[in-house]
Amino acid sequence: MGERCGWAGPEQIYLDYHDTEWGVPDYDSRALWEKLILDGFQAGLSWITILKKREGFRQAFQGFDPNVIAEWGEAEVTRLLADPGIIRHRGKIEATITNARAWQRIEAQQGFSTFLWDYVGGTPIQNRWSSMSQVPASTEISAQISKDLKKAGFKFCGPTIVYAFMQAVGMVNDHLIGCPCHEPVARLSRQ
Repeated sequence: MGERCGWAGPEQIYLDYHDTEWGVPDYDSRALWEKLILDGFQAGLSWITILKKREGFRQAFQGFDPNVIAEWGEAEVTRLLADPGIIRHRGKIEATITNARAWQRIEAQQGFSTFLWDYVGGTPIQNRWSSMSQVPASTEISAQISKDLKKAGFKFCGPTIVYAFMQAVGMVNDHLIGCPCHEPVARLSRQ
C-alpha cells in the first residue's frame, strides 16, 4: 500500500477527511454549496483550521441551509461575528448570505449540482499525478466555473478556491497514483 497524499495529516481529523471524504464524488446540491462556502472561508488560512471548526460552522449557519441563510441580514452577521466557533470575517459572512441567494437562483433554474457537474460532463476527471508538484492550483475549468459563479452573484470563488472545491467534491480525482485512496475514488466515478 502506498503513502497518502502529502498534504494529509498528521492530525487524525485531517487523515480521516483525506481517507473518507476528499475526492469522493458528491452530487447533493446543498452539500456542494456547503463545501464551496467552506472553501471560501478557507482562503488565506489552512484547511485544518476549517476542518476543526466545521461543526461550529454547521451550527452557526443552521446546517448550511441556503434557503434559511438567504433570508438573513445584519442581525445574523452581527451574531456570527461574535461566534468563536467560526472564522469571524465580515466579508466572508456577508458573502455567504449573498451566495445563498445566488444558490437559490441556480437551484431553481437547473439545480446547483447539475450546474456544477455539467462542466465535467457529469463524470469526475481522473488525474494521474505521481507527485504533489504536478497538481495544479487551478485549471481552465476551475477558471470558467469561477467566472460563471461570479456572473451568477457568488463571491469568494476564485479559480484556486474553485479548484480546491472540485478536488474536495470529487469533480476531479487528485489523489496521487501512489495513494491508497486513488483507485477506490476512481472506482466510485465508474459506478
